[in-house]
Amino acid sequence: MYLDVNAERVFVSTGTSRHQPGAPAIVFVHGAGMDHSIWVMMSRYFARHGFNAAAIDLPGHGRSQGVPLDTIDAMADWLAAVVDALGFDQSIIVGHSMGSLVAHRFAVDQRDRCRAVALLGTSVPMPVTEALMTAAADNHHAAIEMINTWSHSSQGKVGANSNPGVWMMGTGERLLERAGRGVLHADLGACNSYSGVSQEIVSPSLVIAAGADLMTPSRAGLEVAKALPHAEIVRLDDCGHFMLSERPNEVLSAVATFVKGL
Repeated sequence: MYLDVNAERVFVSTGTSRHQPGAPAIVFVHGAGMDHSIWVMMSRYFARHGFNAAAIDLPGHGRSQGVPLDTIDAMADWLAAVVDALGFDQSIIVGHSMGSLVAHRFAVDQRDRCRAVALLGTSVPMPVTEALMTAAADNHHAAIEMINTWSHSSQGKVGANSNPGVWMMGTGERLLERAGRGVLHADLGACNSYSGVSQEIVSPSLVIAAGADLMTPSRAGLEVAKALPHAEIVRLDDCGHFMLSERPNEVLSAVATFVKGL
């Protein structure tokens, strides 16, 4: 579905189901250089289990209009406007990588509207290496190659997906290649400049940390969890940063279990 937010067209995937008045809401926020498509399996699941599911395309990503926002604070404010347009009173916010920072900021700023937050592959702060920033600034394919390589475990690089027919390295590369010029650099800059460690989150929280994650190492995610009140932690051993493609069933199970326990 499409919404008008701040005079621009925004795409929201609803898991191929119509939103129902009064149903609980769950909102999914993608990572740097990506789009709503990483949430297809999860959004469809929740849409079929009584939720209003909304997997968004951030400005300048996927099918959404506009230029990429260059700070996490701006993305969180924009997300609040999207939630308004959707008519959600309270939402469970699920974010991966950069999206986890947006979810983190939303949970800080919109306490009354954040029912719970799930942070996948997170790190607060989320520093970005100079080599990656430089390659992204030049729109060089090396940036995509670095992210794709660092985001997969050793098993993920050769296959071994539990869902047959998934070529994880190829899928990750093609997804990042779809981003427009300058999008990845803006996203990485936003990640690199965000420092919300001291900000308090009061809503129930879930942190999923991948043991073979080189982009946001699991120790960083566990440090985030320590700062959250009564955070639930799920560890995925031998899994890379792109956990939604490497271990989709386990990630879905973890989020679904967390949501059912709210």
